[in-house]
Amino acid sequence: MADVKLLGLWYSPFSHRVEWALKIKGVEYEYIEDDLHNKSSLLLESNPIHKKVPVLIHNGKPLCESMVIVEYIDETFEGPSILPKDPYDRAIARFWAKFLDDKMPPVGKSFFLKGEEQERAKEEAYEILKILDDELKDKKLFVGDKFGFADIAANFMGIWVGVFEEASGLVLVTSEKFPNLCAWRDEYINCNENKKYLPPRNELLAHFQARFQAAPK
Repeated sequence: MADVKLLGLWYSPFSHRVEWALKIKGVEYEYIEDDLHNKSSLLLESNPIHKKVPVLIHNGKPLCESMVIVEYIDETFEGPSILPKDPYDRAIARFWAKFLDDKMPPVGKSFFLKGEEQERAKEEAYEILKILDDELKDKKLFVGDKFGFADIAANFMGIWVGVFEEASGLVLVTSEKFPNLCAWRDEYINCNENKKYLPPRNELLAHFQARFQAAPK
């Protein structure tokens, strides 16, 4: 049996992308929780460039960057495919995964800023959210008719944004402004097929409520 380890953080959307992929494929793995404030020697050795999670270690060989890891898992292990079979659809899925990785940081940052900085971040976030909302018009999912690569990449929008909204009191995504994105998010959360892969929302909420309460006012 392959030796598979995952270095992660339980509250990280990036770690959960990899966990979701491993579970879809039915891969047995050892999960190792790391500490961003006291990074393990294994993490520093496995990801010496970025020094961050997630890291997948397969038969002693480390891999970094969550969507790179998800694609590797899809290609390496038997089980349901995560990327679409059609080459064009695969390319589109990769495009949106890259877009999400590039554009989600400003959305997340807007919850933690104050005053004018927050207002500027919100404007940037609204532009990004509008692009996603337009893409999802007349579509149930990003690519095809089943949850896959791009939807896994969008897990921050599926779970974490709603948690941040409730924990911080700042609401960015409403059905009035972004109806298609909200419909996608509802499908993401309520789809029976997905529920077994999603992190416990109440635990995420408690964690981030504590972080927002501890943040400087």
